[in-house]
Parts: sequence; C-alpha cells; structure tokens
Amino acid sequence: MKRSYEIKACWDRDAQVWYSKSDIIGLHIEAPNLEAFEEAMFDIAPELILSNHLSSPDIINRPLSEIVPAIVWNRPKEQMICG
Repeated sequence: MKRSYEIKACWDRDAQVWYSKSDIIGLHIEAPNLEAFEEAMFDIAPELILSNHLSSPDIINRPLSEIVPAIVWNRPKEQMICG
C-alpha cells in the first residue's frame, strides 16, 4: 500500500492559474494564487486518497498509523512551468 503522495503546483501562463500535477487519482486543482491552491489541496487531497487509494479492508484491518498517508508538498517560490 502506497503511503506517500506527491502534489506539484504548476503555473499556466495563458490561463493565469496554478494547477495541480499529482499521483492522487481524481485530484485536479486550479487556483489564482498559491494560498487558494493550498486551501483546496489540504481540503480535497486527504478525502481523495481515502476514497480512491484505500480499500475498505485496508481501512478496517490496518492500524491507523499504517493507513494515514503523507502528502509531499513543496511550495514553489516562483511560478513554475511544468512540462
């Protein structure tokens, strides 16, 4: 079972928004600034991990310490264009 997930904030020059690149199934964030991006990320990402990456038996049969995922987030210092 995967225990850590990465989220990257990328800048779209044309749309003037930050958007997400992630290995979390179903996560798609677009926000005008990093503060709004982080707010959405911390609100949505944990729920999506529980819904899309963990099965009911995982949740029922494992200790909480084994199923709580880590979200790897490095806040960009400048507008980063992702390829």
